[in-house]
Amino acid sequence: MKIQLVMIGKTDDSYLIEGIAKYQQRLKHYISIELKIIPDLKKTKKLSEEQQKKLEGAQILDNHKAGDIMILLDENGKEFSSVNFSKFIESKMISGIKRLVFVIGGPYGFSDEVYSKASSKLSLSKMTFSHQMVRLFFVEQIYRAMTILKNEPYHHQ
Repeated sequence: MKIQLVMIGKTDDSYLIEGIAKYQQRLKHYISIELKIIPDLKKTKKLSEEQQKKLEGAQILDNHKAGDIMILLDENGKEFSSVNFSKFIESKMISGIKRLVFVIGGPYGFSDEVYSKASSKLSLSKMTFSHQMVRLFFVEQIYRAMTILKNEPYHHQ
């Protein structure tokens, strides 16, 4: 199984870029992971929130392939402990799917079309984080899940 993390817009802060790269490098020992950046929309001042979500949604869906399991990182999604998230990843790995796609949306969330194509929604917390920080947190959680599955000492209970 491969994991793809789709993100709207580039990461700007160097400390986040370095942190994401660190965990992406570590993950190479466990699973194939690809970070796909969908460029920010241009000239959005004249667009409504709904129009922006639709345009971003079209780009997200252009990336979607038959057989993908798409999970949206969404504030109204299911919350997992790190151990339960590792079990969730493991269940997807043994299910035989080829690609598990997690999507971090833009500032206004997702279009109805993206919600309708998604298999489920996942929330990192009831708190709100910047979209750029979520990228680092989530890549670290995938790494943590892999170390839990391998019974390695990274995660402490």
